[in-house]
Amino acid sequence: MNNQELKAKVEALIPGIEMVEGKQFLEVNVEPSKLHGLTKSLKESDDTAFDYLFNLCGVDWSDSFSVFYHLESTKYLHRIVLKVKLSDREHPKVDTVSDFWFAAVSYEREVYDMFGIVFNHHPDLRRIFLDESWPGYPLRKDYVDEINIVER
Repeated sequence: MNNQELKAKVEALIPGIEMVEGKQFLEVNVEPSKLHGLTKSLKESDDTAFDYLFNLCGVDWSDSFSVFYHLESTKYLHRIVLKVKLSDREHPKVDTVSDFWFAAVSYEREVYDMFGIVFNHHPDLRRIFLDESWPGYPLRKDYVDEINIVER
């Protein structure tokens, strides 16, 4: 499936959704409330068969957060990037996709640990690198650590 066919498929699933052809991938901007349904359709549909989540990462844009999902079909060799914008900086949350891709369990734990983004219905959402007593989330732009940060 080429990007035009992928666009048509995604548009049929969520009419009016915003999509951009990036340099490498088709990029789809998904509302947090529609992410779970879209990922389910993209994974389970025979003509898309996105069976491989090869990256999931968080981004702090100062005024909001984003979570990016890089998906690939190992059957058809097409790729897509789903982007979810989370405007609530105090309590950012989105549904887990770990029920579709087991790799998301670790990816989502890392994003939670570094950014504080909560993944609803995650089977084991706890810190993966830092101790549970660690204050704050180190990859947030507003994070301050007076002891461990060296400034020049």
